[in-house]
Amino acid sequence: MTAVIRPATPADASLIFALIGELAAYEKLAHEVKASQADIAAILFGPSPRAFCDIAELDGEAVGFALWFYSVSTFEGRHGLYLEDLFVRAETRGRGAGLALLRRLAERCRDEGLARLEWAVLDWNTLAINFYDALGATAKSEWITRRLSGEALASLAGP
Repeated sequence: MTAVIRPATPADASLIFALIGELAAYEKLAHEVKASQADIAAILFGPSPRAFCDIAELDGEAVGFALWFYSVSTFEGRHGLYLEDLFVRAETRGRGAGLALLRRLAERCRDEGLARLEWAVLDWNTLAINFYDALGATAKSEWITRRLSGEALASLAGP
């Protein structure tokens, strides 16, 4: 059966939170998850959501998600999409859900006149890298992601 992609609804908050936990475990980062189900519900379904989520279903069962937000390219002078998380449950991989999620985001970019779709992938995740390469995605190896968080972020922000 073909994967069906639908926008997440507030009723999906527990599902999305569970999938985030599964993604974190897969990425060996479960110890870094600080978000609660309420946090996820607030960022996706609060009064002014700044992030969005699509759910992939196979045979009526939710098997994956894509969580994304709008980005901007000053060089292009247009918005884009940044894919924060893409995850498909291991037992359902290879059945088209991941491709369908990415295709839906590409359609959104086309339909809204957005300049690009970007995301990051862990350097050890060769299955994902090979999948993305097969789609024509390019690695931006000249760019190094930097992050401020925790004490370093608080210190820069000051009192």
